[in-house]
Amino acid sequence: MDMQASRQLAVTQQQAWDALNDPAVLKTCIPGCDKVEATGENQYAIGMALKIGPVSAKFTGKITLSDIQPPESYKLSFEGQGGPAGFGKGSAAVSLAPNAEGCELSYTVHASVGGKIAQLGQRLIDGAAKSLAEDFFKRFDDEMQRQHPESYTAKMVMGEVETGAPVVASSSRPAIPLWVWAVGAAVLGLAVWLAT
Repeated sequence: MDMQASRQLAVTQQQAWDALNDPAVLKTCIPGCDKVEATGENQYAIGMALKIGPVSAKFTGKITLSDIQPPESYKLSFEGQGGPAGFGKGSAAVSLAPNAEGCELSYTVHASVGGKIAQLGQRLIDGAAKSLAEDFFKRFDDEMQRQHPESYTAKMVMGEVETGAPVVASSSRPAIPLWVWAVGAAVLGLAVWLAT
């Protein structure tokens, strides 16, 4: 599965970078996430519970960051296990580019799933992953607007946006980008769900 997209944010590149590296923000924004914690330098463990239709699934996974270029870009690899249900793994590249409106977040994800979930078909897997990613970005937008209302208020007054998603500045050490959590969580959660 491959996913590529970009999203305009009404916050600065540095604010976006900080927010995407804040485990507390990620835990709030990733659907069904109950754990995001550092396990080493640029390594994180994640735990999620998802309910898709009548099926509920829990999975654990890990994310490792590399090629970190603050506040512009990084790469990450992720993998998750759902026991007998299956697994998901992949890599992603994310970048933040400043512009007149704030900054643009862009990402490319390459992922694969195995086990029972791989038998469900690419279309079903892609649809569920995209839905989870959209839910993540909606939550992220809401959280950023809550934490940085001034960035979006200015844009709304100028009629440039209807609602906003400012990004949160937080921890000083690099963490996992928000979009990475969303996409990784979506892929891993979907993999576990499909395998059940």
